[in-house]
Amino acid sequence: MQQSVAPTIDATSPSAAASAPTPANAAAAGTAFSILACLGLSHFLNDVIQSLVPSIYPMLKDRLALDFSEVGLITLTFQGCASLLQPLIGYLGDQKPKPWALPIGMVFTLIGLILLATADSLAHVLFAAGMVGLGSSVFHPEASRIARLASGGKHGLAQSIFQVGGNAGSAAGPLLAAFIVLPFGQASIGWFSIVALLAIAVLSRVSVWYSANRRPKAVRAVANVAVLPRKTVMLAIGVLFMLLVSKFVYTSSLSTYMTFYMIEKFGISVRDAQLVLFVYLAACAVGTFAGGPIGDRIGRKYVIWGSILGALPFTLMLPYAGLTGSIILVMIIGVVISAAFSAILVYAQELVPGKVGLIAGLFFGLAFGISALGAAALGELADIKGIEYVYGVCAFLPAIGLLAVLLPRTNTRARA
Repeated sequence: MQQSVAPTIDATSPSAAASAPTPANAAAAGTAFSILACLGLSHFLNDVIQSLVPSIYPMLKDRLALDFSEVGLITLTFQGCASLLQPLIGYLGDQKPKPWALPIGMVFTLIGLILLATADSLAHVLFAAGMVGLGSSVFHPEASRIARLASGGKHGLAQSIFQVGGNAGSAAGPLLAAFIVLPFGQASIGWFSIVALLAIAVLSRVSVWYSANRRPKAVRAVANVAVLPRKTVMLAIGVLFMLLVSKFVYTSSLSTYMTFYMIEKFGISVRDAQLVLFVYLAACAVGTFAGGPIGDRIGRKYVIWGSILGALPFTLMLPYAGLTGSIILVMIIGVVISAAFSAILVYAQELVPGKVGLIAGLFFGLAFGISALGAAALGELADIKGIEYVYGVCAFLPAIGLLAVLLPRTNTRARA
């Protein structure tokens, strides 16, 4: 007899704690917009810092005489450290919530930021980038869990508010690098310690709320979740993994190498190339915010399908466009392709109910890990074939979105 995913969740188990509504926690019963705003702000601050690493690649490349392979190695170290611990941290949080993990994780980011400001060798840069990545590995699964707790059932909206803060921070990072780090030099990265300290303060407030609103183990609840055979769930998780490969290898090609592409192909300045990167990342923020609520309303599968496959016509045009056309295309690509991640994350949490932290850690970890491996591989390819060749190859990656047709319906269109 085929084994199925259980339709009930026993909130006496720690793994169900994050998904069981309780009368005893009135603050968590509705949508806690103030906490979601704090999570979005802290994600903004975190990703401003995170985005400084790729934003200063052109400066580091010149100063330390790096080749594209070594630039890719920095991304591999940075995003590898950001991904390795996330599933473990998410799993442990499911078993026993750790309210103060968020500000503690940000301390690692602060240390890495200070080290990055003084790095004078590739090894030094790698260590500093790894520390920044380590802080991120703590932040994402725990913050995602709290966002779901604070959602009041609007899980897609909550994830979008959380995610859009990160996308906005990623967009602001290159802009700040263009107007602060490039004119004032590498040491000015240390000024962003103020950003990390502010994030620690905001996350401390979130931790106080989380401590007061954790689900008590004594409460039992029945979740209205789809009953799907285990084999179907495993197939769906495999499809989601392939979709993440498509999305994040392509977006890694833009976030890591687009400045070099714009400089080489169109002869623009480093600052102008950073501004184009800002435009792309700002467009990603718009798409991220739209993806979650749309998924709540029409169903996550349709958002996933339309987001990844929908980007294909524009990625195919990008290698052949002029400067103005390229800027317009990267804006469209950013909006369309970024809508998928919130929908993918909540969809996966619906497939495996009661494992909020584990799924968040696994998928955030996969996102960072795929981006890291993709950046390293694309760096090698760029050294061999040239940066323009990379975008010609990557243009076909969104075609993997065709696999979304294999995703099962979860019957959660009106709720998360």
